[in-house]
Amino acid sequence: MKPGLQFRLNQQLTLTPQLQQAIRLLQLSQLELEAELRQIAEGNPLLEFEEDAEPAEAAEADEEFESDRFIDAAPKTTAEKETVESPPDVDDTHGDWEAEPRHGEVGDYSSGGSRNSQGDEDDGFEPQNASAPSLTEHLSWQLNLSQFTPRDHAIATAIIHALDEDGYLHEGIDAVAAALPTDFHADPAEIEAVRKRLQHFDPTGVASLDLRDCLSMQLRQFAPDTAFRDVALRIVEFELELVARNDSGKLARKLRCEEADVAGALGLIRSLDPRPGAALDATPVEYVAPDAYARRENGRWLVSLNPDCQPRLGLNQHYCNLIARARGEDATWMKGQLQEARWLLKSLQSRAETLQKVAEVIVRRQSAFLDYGPEAMHPLVLREVAEEVGMHESTISRVTTRKYLHTPRGTFELKHFFSSGVATEDGGSASATAIQAMLRKLIAGEDPRKPLSDQALAEDLHRRGIQVARRTVAKYREGMRIPSSSDRVRAG
Repeated sequence: MKPGLQFRLNQQLTLTPQLQQAIRLLQLSQLELEAELRQIAEGNPLLEFEEDAEPAEAAEADEEFESDRFIDAAPKTTAEKETVESPPDVDDTHGDWEAEPRHGEVGDYSSGGSRNSQGDEDDGFEPQNASAPSLTEHLSWQLNLSQFTPRDHAIATAIIHALDEDGYLHEGIDAVAAALPTDFHADPAEIEAVRKRLQHFDPTGVASLDLRDCLSMQLRQFAPDTAFRDVALRIVEFELELVARNDSGKLARKLRCEEADVAGALGLIRSLDPRPGAALDATPVEYVAPDAYARRENGRWLVSLNPDCQPRLGLNQHYCNLIARARGEDATWMKGQLQEARWLLKSLQSRAETLQKVAEVIVRRQSAFLDYGPEAMHPLVLREVAEEVGMHESTISRVTTRKYLHTPRGTFELKHFFSSGVATEDGGSASATAIQAMLRKLIAGEDPRKPLSDQALAEDLHRRGIQVARRTVAKYREGMRIPSSSDRVRAG
């Protein structure tokens, strides 16, 4: 083959570092944004937060930098806005002590602090950021303090890591065997023996295969002479499905015992924990500050950004003044830092303006929800908001993720206001959120002795003009963690 030249023409989108930064800032939550800006400011001396600013030097600044001042990331009025091009849209407490302990009692703080075993002063307070151990950590701690052989220890560790958040081994023995090394060769009987030992760990009943197994283990922890224990064991092992119906008469006939004994046994069963692992859910409570507020004034809903959540980042005037006197490589480097700082400030301003626009559209579209509650929520998808603000759906997705709006009805993530629609008889549509609210209201008002089935709930919605199938009702009900009608049967 002879060498030759070929010309090829194609188009591709290239994201500049500045544009990549603008996109990244847009999708960050408030806490992440603060951390990101702190990191950027540490590497750029031309940037500083307003609270870190020092009084400017008396020397007169160069005319090029005279107009640079702290730029609030919140949107400005038309008169205040600088004529700059925004980054383009791209597809892609305080509390009072109520009582003080007497001197000498546990918790005495009269000495102004205590000393630990090393002699260091201790203020007497527990660290506020200490997290509770997870179920896996809690069980592993007990395992390490128990007398297990190395082989049984390995099996127990595999079982512990296979438990769900409620403490059940729903995947079964086979899943544990599959998780062990291929050369381990543990038979099901060996794994089952270790599992039964784990069931005695705290909380009692973890590593159970199902509800019957869990409740039986907890009942066997009671002393043999505990009142109603034997009857409760028989009910759990043979007639557990009748417990939800609370039919003590039928249970008494089946078990051939007194109805009073059955009633006592049911009370004992209800004192047990059907989800032993849930108490050790280590998911930390997340506190969020709203990015925007929605308030009603003169019959209209208005939106304003939270000023406390808008980073007040600006240019360091001292270093700006030095640029005019710098020479050579120093001047080139500092001018590059200044250019990056200015782009960052414009990106922050654009981020705040985009958030303001999107929040305003959401509040306008969902004003019925703000006025009347969840049942009045309208269907809304990303495309509708994108078309109204003139941006791409991917941009709307970024700006509504982990951004929160405070309303008189509570604080919600902006994504909460989006939901698909279900057709109604009048040709309109109802949002999935509104239908779920209706279902919750219908179930709350049902006769507790005759709960509404999914079919009955669907028919009730049909009478309200909402065409929804029974399986859709079941999906919404399960999504709201509401038991089926057979599980909701209870005494009136």
